[in-house]
Amino acid sequence: MYADVILPLPFSDLYTYAVPAEMINTIARGSKVIVPFGNRKFYTAIVNKIHEKEPKDFKVKEIHSLTDSQPVVNEQQLNLWEWISFYYLSPLGDVYKTALPSSMKSDDLKSKFKPKTETFIKINPDLDTVNIKDLIGRATKQQSLLAELQNLLSVSKKEQISRKEISELSNYSISVLNGLITKNILLSVTIETSRIDSDIKPSRKPFPLNEFQQEALHEIFNCFDIKPTCLLHGVTSSGKTEIYIHLIDKALSSGKQTLYLVPEIALTTQLTQRLQAVFGNKLGIYHSKINDNERAEIWQKMLSDNPYEIILGVRSSLFLPFQKLGLVVVDEEHEMSYKQQEPSPRYHARDTALMLAHQYGAKTILGSATPSMESFFNTKNGKYGLVTLKERYKNITMPEIQIENTFELRKRKKMKSLLTPDLIEQMKQCLEKEEQVILFRNRRGFASLIECEQCAWTPKCKRCDVTLTYHKKRNRLICHYCNASYAIPDECPSCGSEKLKSLGQGTEQLEEEVSRLFPDYVIDRMDLDTTRGKNDYDRIIDDFQNRRIQILIGTQMLSKGLDFENVGIVGIISADSLLNYPDFRSHERGFQLMMQAAGRAGRKKRRGKVIIQSADPDQQIYKYISNYDYKGFFDAQMAERKLFNYPPFSRLISIVLKHRIEKQVESASEYMAVQLRQSFGEMVQGPTKPMVSFIQRYHLREILLKLDNNLPLKKTRETIKSAESSLHSKTEFKYILIQFDVDKV
Repeated sequence: MYADVILPLPFSDLYTYAVPAEMINTIARGSKVIVPFGNRKFYTAIVNKIHEKEPKDFKVKEIHSLTDSQPVVNEQQLNLWEWISFYYLSPLGDVYKTALPSSMKSDDLKSKFKPKTETFIKINPDLDTVNIKDLIGRATKQQSLLAELQNLLSVSKKEQISRKEISELSNYSISVLNGLITKNILLSVTIETSRIDSDIKPSRKPFPLNEFQQEALHEIFNCFDIKPTCLLHGVTSSGKTEIYIHLIDKALSSGKQTLYLVPEIALTTQLTQRLQAVFGNKLGIYHSKINDNERAEIWQKMLSDNPYEIILGVRSSLFLPFQKLGLVVVDEEHEMSYKQQEPSPRYHARDTALMLAHQYGAKTILGSATPSMESFFNTKNGKYGLVTLKERYKNITMPEIQIENTFELRKRKKMKSLLTPDLIEQMKQCLEKEEQVILFRNRRGFASLIECEQCAWTPKCKRCDVTLTYHKKRNRLICHYCNASYAIPDECPSCGSEKLKSLGQGTEQLEEEVSRLFPDYVIDRMDLDTTRGKNDYDRIIDDFQNRRIQILIGTQMLSKGLDFENVGIVGIISADSLLNYPDFRSHERGFQLMMQAAGRAGRKKRRGKVIIQSADPDQQIYKYISNYDYKGFFDAQMAERKLFNYPPFSRLISIVLKHRIEKQVESASEYMAVQLRQSFGEMVQGPTKPMVSFIQRYHLREILLKLDNNLPLKKTRETIKSAESSLHSKTEFKYILIQFDVDKV
């Protein structure tokens, strides 16, 4: 018997091993095995296929060991891995590396997964009262501790107690406890425990829906009768989450599991509280901020006879071993964060979720106040159902949107700050009424760059062709591409001038200025720099929710579906920077970000206000935003995209070639483009030099395929892979690295 296995290496090929006789009855598809590979190194592999066909062209090595008695990856997962590998032109080994928690795929014979243990103490059952008295003798402190311990065990009706609980007893001391253990009166027992908090009881039933929500829910069920996917287009604060809760409740009553996807870890904080209130310990949380051993435990629980019935998580939670998936919720489905950029596989979690649901025969609900152009287009062509929710919950009025012309204000010397005078004044009024303020700036750091006033020199990263961002609190220049950190020069290395000035403003500078303008209020910042720790998101959101923070400043993570009920003003700073980017999606992204940011204002009791600062307020997009006109914006975008044949009227595949030597990558990209044109003709664009063409010491060239939607996927993949093989068959191009980004965003 032989097994074809997937290795956690960047290969698409499967590798064949002989199955030892003692494993024949236990090994199966999805089993985790240890195999030798290469120069006497061992890897944890996943069995993809069992067969009896002996390879003829090489000597077969034998599987070293089987790590688990049952498969750790199920049939649907392996099918999903194969689909991701096929569709996103990614090595199957890369999919495996992304899917499994690190501790479950060690590259030696030792498992990295360490079970959590806890020490418990119990009274030796083999001793009676007389024995114990004789052993203790006159040790009064031991007598007191033992008496208190006996009383505690009697009251709690437990046989044993944790050392942590004993440490809180009044007569406790480590030496006294150890004395009782040494005399064998107390026994110390180490027990394997779970890292997962499982003792959470529900505190409420799903809230009754209002008439608009109830109608929307009814329409969703009708849609699911004829289509597997439904888009819920609901304005901000319309109560989409409560509709999801009712859908989950229905799935649970049918004995089905739910996957609830969100684009950012920050969103899991508020949602965890809301979902646990209804579903208790049926809910599991899965994302990168929980440690690797916890993720491995959740994986094992999902394989058990008592799996989580609901998983709330970011895109990585797609890979968990569901057993009876019935519903997939993709909240804020428009978010670009659903697309993995690095490393391979560069998959889109929303689209992969649709495939996952298809494999289980599950239903998918996509939700957004500002749906992606592709998803809304799919409702127009009948691929998805559409349900619209136009009313905010409890009839709260949509915030008033005001556009401030910063160009005119600066021209008339009326703007002496990063904030317009009117925004400052309205923030004052808002804070005096004990309301809160959110300021949104989609650029972190203190300044975009520093520049020499004398010769205009700017510092660049030595590993990437980008200017460095100035971070004042760290007093460093940081590359936002490779994270390299540099000291700030005392003088210009080009001309020797000491006059170095900072240009552009990030969230850090905005925080400093707001602190100066509003010294009596608590101000905090939420961006990548302030949320690196495991609990940083939770702390900031909890503090703002409980009004311990009055002004919150942040990047795009602040715009994503967070629910705060006391926000009176939202300010969007330098709004034009969201639009002035050389990408056909820049206006879609800008529209979504501004509309979502605006949605944080005006909850429950009063109408909120949004002030957008723009140097070019006459742009048509601001009219769509001011009028909450998604339909008008969608129609305008579709007309433009159809004219230039951009998605959803075509498919984009980006092919990036990388090499340390620029001439090598230039020649290689030209060669590959010629190969591709033989099949795709004018659908091949480039090669071109990307805007950032040097990253981590690699020179880059990009070929863009703008493909007709009716081209067969299999043929397209074969053509691209054939061009890749042809390139690598040339000696001079053997070490060119190639990255594929299918459905580039």
